[in-house]
Amino acid sequence: MLPELKIAQLRYFVLVAELKSFHAAARQAYRTQPAISLAVRELEQKLGQALVEKGGGRVELTPFGEHCLPLFRGLLEHHDRIAREAILLARHEIGQVAIATVPSVASRLLPRPLSRFVAEHPNVQVSIQDGTAETVQQLLLQGQVDFAISSLWMDDEQIAFAPVINDQVGVVCRADHPLAQVGGALHWSQLQDMPMIRNGTSRLLEGTDAECLLEHSRLFVSNMISLIAMLEQGVGLSTLPYLAFPLENERLVFLPLAEPVVERQIGVLTRKGRSLSPAAQALMTFLQVHTSAVGLVAD
Repeated sequence: MLPELKIAQLRYFVLVAELKSFHAAARQAYRTQPAISLAVRELEQKLGQALVEKGGGRVELTPFGEHCLPLFRGLLEHHDRIAREAILLARHEIGQVAIATVPSVASRLLPRPLSRFVAEHPNVQVSIQDGTAETVQQLLLQGQVDFAISSLWMDDEQIAFAPVINDQVGVVCRADHPLAQVGGALHWSQLQDMPMIRNGTSRLLEGTDAECLLEHSRLFVSNMISLIAMLEQGVGLSTLPYLAFPLENERLVFLPLAEPVVERQIGVLTRKGRSLSPAAQALMTFLQVHTSAVGLVAD
């Protein structure tokens, strides 16, 4: 059975060997000389061989001690490196974090707070995967990400959801469309006879008075780039959460849907019963604080 070597005993022996003095080693270690002598003697007993020559005023190592010295130095260096990394991990100063989110959150909510977090934690590596709310939820369940920021696709007993902000759903159409000229919030009945293009977020209308708009829609487009192109060409209208609306697009307008008011909840998704790493916990808390302060108001 291998002996249990104590780090402190190894450290005291290396000090004695390097300083060639028990007294000097005790002074540098802030211990008494008898305590240092006892530690080295106990280490020798565990190893079954003498490390230091007996007698004489100046410390000399035995051949066994000379052979062990570089081994003990290497072990101490390895121990100290691991200890430093563990402390940095615990203080979330280093680490790796993987998150998943929907594209609208990735492009509209995350850039500013994430850039600040990365600047404050330069040794934390962050990776982001985006996809639909359903994809995001699957990535989390499969353990491919630490946490997610999205709407909840469907209730799951394995997932905890903490709402952060509400994202209002509105109608998106060309800027020269008659509805855009009216201005203000729309009642769903104003859209009944207009061609509607369904998309992945259209399910938010289900269970509301506006659900009938989906029943009369003959076109479904899942890709956002394709949807925007269709809307720009005037193929029809569509509904989108405000975060998903491309603000830089001057050819389209976002018109809030007032009756009914439809919103999606954006929040943080985590796996129940699973702890986060210190770095992931720090990032999640940081994002929760800074995204909850964002006001989503459609002009």
